[in-house]
Amino acid sequence: MQASTTHPPSPLSIIATDMHEVDRVIAQRLDSGVPLVAQVSSYIISAGGKRLRPALLLLICGALGFKGEQKYNLAAVVEFIHTATLLHDDVVDESSMRRGNATANEMFGNPASVLVGDFLYSRAFQMMVDAQSLPIMSILADATNVIAEGEVMQLMNMHNAALDEAGYLQVIRSKTAKLFEASARVGAMLAGASPDIEAACATYGQALGTAFQVIDDVLDYTGDASVMGKNLGDDLREGKTTLPLIAAMQRGSAQQAALVKAAIENGDVARIDEVVAIVKATGALDVARQAASEEAQRAITAAQKLPEGPHTQCLLQLAAQLLERQS
Repeated sequence: MQASTTHPPSPLSIIATDMHEVDRVIAQRLDSGVPLVAQVSSYIISAGGKRLRPALLLLICGALGFKGEQKYNLAAVVEFIHTATLLHDDVVDESSMRRGNATANEMFGNPASVLVGDFLYSRAFQMMVDAQSLPIMSILADATNVIAEGEVMQLMNMHNAALDEAGYLQVIRSKTAKLFEASARVGAMLAGASPDIEAACATYGQALGTAFQVIDDVLDYTGDASVMGKNLGDDLREGKTTLPLIAAMQRGSAQQAALVKAAIENGDVARIDEVVAIVKATGALDVARQAASEEAQRAITAAQKLPEGPHTQCLLQLAAQLLERQS
């Protein structure tokens, strides 16, 4: 793989045409007789984002040779589920900025964000029926339920400085990685893959999603707000005990651990500079990056079970390049 300084081409370029078709389906299915629904939905969906979940479904379909139209419908479904979670997330977290733009709740208010999130969930379930596959509906319905459980777990752990790495991983595997896992599994199911290949795809999605979130949590303490498109220190303000903070409390002096613990419990962004200094000085970022690296390697091992070809190569690249992301 090329060095990060040379900006290697995105592995997602291979599915650019497919993604245009998904965008067409999204625009078509966002159509609503209620103007505010279309306005809020379009605002958040057009705000950018990596579209990794639908991309994952399309890459798996490509790797396994599925060319049917249903992949576009189901890729749009997972993007709608993801977008609904973002709308609800930003209300719960009282976030004001995402992807460099004001959040929907900042623009339209909390009630509109919550209700349009509900619309997107229900529209996604209408579209699932179009697939006429009970197993696929079951996977996506279960994933949506697990994501909701992950949101509640995260809420219960707000300002809980006693959360350990196992508890942290349980939250992100439910809240973030589950939809990656479901997207990859649905791609395999559309292609009629064997149980072994379907399981490998699910493992790839879960590992990739976990690595993605761990790196995201690292960037909250190292990133550039203008590049990341969100406010640095948001996790601390919201009282989220992420892996960099867990590692800093484990590796720091008693005084350092006490300061980080108090900052988490109080959501004390006034001390963000001190917390960042401790996170960096204790090597906590290296601990988190190593955890992400292990998940990325788990994804690579799973993808190596798929048939060789350009789409599989892209899945391998996606996992490798994840460790270099800056936003």
